[in-house]
Amino acid sequence: MSRTSRLAAAVAAGAAALLALTACTSGGGDAAGGEGTGAVTEGKLTIATGEPAYAPWVQNDDPESGEGFEAAVAYAVAEELGFADEDVVWVRTSFDAAIAPGPKDFDLNIQQFSVSEERAQAVDFSSPYYETTQAVVAAGGTAAAEATSIADLKDAVIGVASGTTSLTVAEEVIDPTNELQVFNSVDDTVAALQNGTIDALVTDLPGAFYVRDAQLDDGVIVGQLESDEGGDAFAFVLPKDSALTADVTAAVDALREDGTLDELAAEWIADQGAPVLQ
Repeated sequence: MSRTSRLAAAVAAGAAALLALTACTSGGGDAAGGEGTGAVTEGKLTIATGEPAYAPWVQNDDPESGEGFEAAVAYAVAEELGFADEDVVWVRTSFDAAIAPGPKDFDLNIQQFSVSEERAQAVDFSSPYYETTQAVVAAGGTAAAEATSIADLKDAVIGVASGTTSLTVAEEVIDPTNELQVFNSVDDTVAALQNGTIDALVTDLPGAFYVRDAQLDDGVIVGQLESDEGGDAFAFVLPKDSALTADVTAAVDALREDGTLDELAAEWIADQGAPVLQ
């Protein structure tokens, strides 16, 4: 996904312009379930996520709890739209079904959808609520796993996948004393970490959680790396030409501008084992 970060940013800007046009033509407003919203259930906001939904995006596969970054963002957007918590209805969809053409059984869908031109032909996107960062993963019990700063990683042997943003960020931010080990894929990089060829790897943050929780027995997310390289932009998916798209974008924009999105990211991502390394 990192290879498309610049394209995603450009598409996100294009989507924002498209949404502005939509707002001008659809009339907007009346988001809280009034007639004409095209909602799945009038008076309710039906939000979909994956099954299962994983941390840090949804805690304990329980989006109704509002715990986890995307669950919390969803309820914050619902509030901006005028829906009480009890008027939010959760349903589950697969990732592929959500972005396929055709009718939907949800008003909004949130499960780390990155914006792309191809997908935008079949569904609407809100403005982005999160931009991925790069993160360092190490095997538990190693010196790299105990690192608390970028300086602590200088002498580590670090692996990255070829042609990714991860490679660029590792070079620029960590600037390790040992030559970066470059592999053909993230899976190859993970294998190198498992067999001890490298001390740590760099990948995007969603991938880092997956590597830690699904691929390693004792993996540790050492931390996130701040960089101007940016990453993939995650946005809500809505049915194509939804009457809610402009309102959802306005809600996301308001939460970004008042700092709510940053606060939720700090609470549910950084404080859940992915601190920002300095």
